[in-house]
Amino acid sequence: MAQNIYDNSEFFAGYSQLARSVHGLDGAPEWPSIRALLPDLHGKRVVDLGCGFGWFARWAKQHGAETVLGLDISARMIARAKASTDDKDIQYVLADLEQVELPEAEFDLAYSSLALHYVEDFTKLIGHVHRALRGGGHFIFSIEHPIYMAPMRPGWSVDEDGRRTWPVSRYSLEGPRSTDWLAKGVLKQHRTIGTTLNALIGAGFSVRHVQEWAPTAQQLAVQPDLADEVERPMMLIVSAQR
Repeated sequence: MAQNIYDNSEFFAGYSQLARSVHGLDGAPEWPSIRALLPDLHGKRVVDLGCGFGWFARWAKQHGAETVLGLDISARMIARAKASTDDKDIQYVLADLEQVELPEAEFDLAYSSLALHYVEDFTKLIGHVHRALRGGGHFIFSIEHPIYMAPMRPGWSVDEDGRRTWPVSRYSLEGPRSTDWLAKGVLKQHRTIGTTLNALIGAGFSVRHVQEWAPTAQQLAVQPDLADEVERPMMLIVSAQR
């Protein structure tokens, strides 16, 4: 069973204050990049893996999706999503992505935002997703970039221009990584980019687009605090197709 850190009261309180939690998709700086990859959703059936507060589920339905199934391991997340949704065609279900069984050939789009780096058996889940998609179906997800997740050596380094650099250690050693973010002992699963992409290919997906996300100049002008994201990628965005 995956770690359910989102039901930790300290973590959930901190997470609820993040811009992406307060403002939804508009508070997620990577959203424009993800939105550009999404297919036309009119009449499509969508599954959201790690649906959180249900922001994407509601957006998908508003943009033409026939039905949306949101899955999340956190009872707090599911409760918030249900409280914020009034649509009979959006269903939220408490589910551990490590154990979930999806119906075969049921969906046209599988979507996931910053959730799959908590899943230990990524290959198993990708296989389930592939079987759950109809022919030509899309799988679009973002994860924490493995360079960002790899532990940094103690302390910061500073270059000749006074900018902080991001020394990375043990990148090739995959497995669980514990970090203190919003709460102590948050467990994430570190995989290299190669492992991630090869798992998709091995499951039968065609990889359509890969982006190591960085903010645009326009975003930096509005949000100078995103400057660190230029120094190293924080997120990996992948589009694949069955």
